[in-house]
Amino acid sequence: MLGGQAAFTVLAAPGNVGVGIGATLTGPRGNSISGATIDNRTTLSDVFYQGTLKWNQGVHNEMVYITGNIPSGTYDPNRLANLNLGFVAYDAGAGYTYLDPKAGHEFSVVGGFTYSLMNPDLQYQNGVDFHLDWAASQFVSKNVHIGLAGYFYQQVTGDSDPGVKLGDFKGRTVGIGPQIGFIIPISQEYQGYLNLRGYRDLDVENRAKTWTTFVTFAISPAPPASVAPISRKN
Repeated sequence: MLGGQAAFTVLAAPGNVGVGIGATLTGPRGNSISGATIDNRTTLSDVFYQGTLKWNQGVHNEMVYITGNIPSGTYDPNRLANLNLGFVAYDAGAGYTYLDPKAGHEFSVVGGFTYSLMNPDLQYQNGVDFHLDWAASQFVSKNVHIGLAGYFYQQVTGDSDPGVKLGDFKGRTVGIGPQIGFIIPISQEYQGYLNLRGYRDLDVENRAKTWTTFVTFAISPAPPASVAPISRKN
C-alpha cells in the first residue's frame, strides 16, 4: 500500500492489578488522621487495535500508525484496581529506525499524540498528550544486542471535569534504562525475539514516580539467509 507494508493488529490480555493508597492529614496543632485502602483483582484489558504502514530504504525504515481501544466490560469505577481505561482513546504518530546490519548499529524513535474521550462514569476527560519513545543499541554478536531505552511524556492540554475543578493537572514523565535483546532461531522459516528492558522515572509531574520492567517475546518469519537479523520492536 503506497509502496509500503500495511498491517493490522488486534490484541487483549489478562492481568493482575494490585493498588494501595495511604494518606495522612495533619492539622495546624499537630493532630493527624491516617487511612489506607488496598484493592486487587485479576481481570482482562481493553481490546486494542493498531494499523501500521511501513517503508524501507536500506538502513532507513519509516512507519506511520494509528491505534485505539474498545473498552471492556470489566471496568469498575468503584474500584481502585482496573486494567481498563474506562474510556475510548485514539493515538496516532510516526516512527523511524536506523539499522546498519554490517556495523550492528540500531536507533529507533516513535512519537505520537493521544486524544481521549470523556470517561462516562466519572465525567472526567484527560487532555491531549504527546509521547516519545526511543531506543539505541549495538549488536555484540549476530543474535544479541544491548543498549539504552527511554521515553518522554508531556500532556499538551489540561484535563477537564464538569464537577470539581482540579486545574489543568498536566502530567509529565521522563524515563531511561537498559535493554537487551536476543534473536532466537526456531526453524528455517521462523525466528523468535526476546527483549528485556527497564525504565526509571527521572522527572515527574502530576504522575506517580516509578520504575518499570518489560519482557516481550515475538515469533516472526525469519529473514533470508543473506540478510542479517533485524531487531523486532513495537
